[in-house]
Amino acid sequence: MVYRWLRDLHLYFGLFISPFVLLFAASVFYLNHGKLVPGAEAPVTYRDVNVPDGFDRIKGREAVERAKAILPQVDVAGEIGFLRYVPKDRHLIFPVSKAGSEATVDVDLDARTATVTRRSMGLWESLSYLHKMPGPHNVALRGNWIGTDIWRVLTDATIYLLLFISLSGVYLWWAIKAERRIGLALLATGAFTFFGLIYAVVR
Repeated sequence: MVYRWLRDLHLYFGLFISPFVLLFAASVFYLNHGKLVPGAEAPVTYRDVNVPDGFDRIKGREAVERAKAILPQVDVAGEIGFLRYVPKDRHLIFPVSKAGSEATVDVDLDARTATVTRRSMGLWESLSYLHKMPGPHNVALRGNWIGTDIWRVLTDATIYLLLFISLSGVYLWWAIKAERRIGLALLATGAFTFFGLIYAVVR
């Protein structure tokens, strides 16, 4: 009973996460060998922007939440990477990105204008972006866009299900006595290769 139950879950969960595993696997090639193609569009300036105050004294998540109020006014959507306030000329500069495009927003707080420079991402760069997001960087700001929150849940679910598939696969293999010998040989070869690489890297 347990064997059949695990076998079905192993199969169905594996089918469910296979597109995500393929995405992460394929995007590694771009991370290792891809080149960034600039291709930025001409900057567009928006006037009479309703700019929240307080950027000269607030930081972190509160500042991001206020900056998000600017995005619909300049036709930009996505994850805010960071905020840089320039006190000399009272400018607020921040990147906004999502799979497929990224933009840099430069807000003149006194003139209430925003200059937006956009750049499109190709398919492989978009896959690479998804591979790295949400990521461990700027954890205090991450997840300030609903798309990132959804993607975070899906990536976490992929990892948990992959762990389940790995463990259930070991159980299913061990339950078939005829496959134990070849399975042990492959397991030992894989472990030897893995620990050999670790030793070569850290020694």
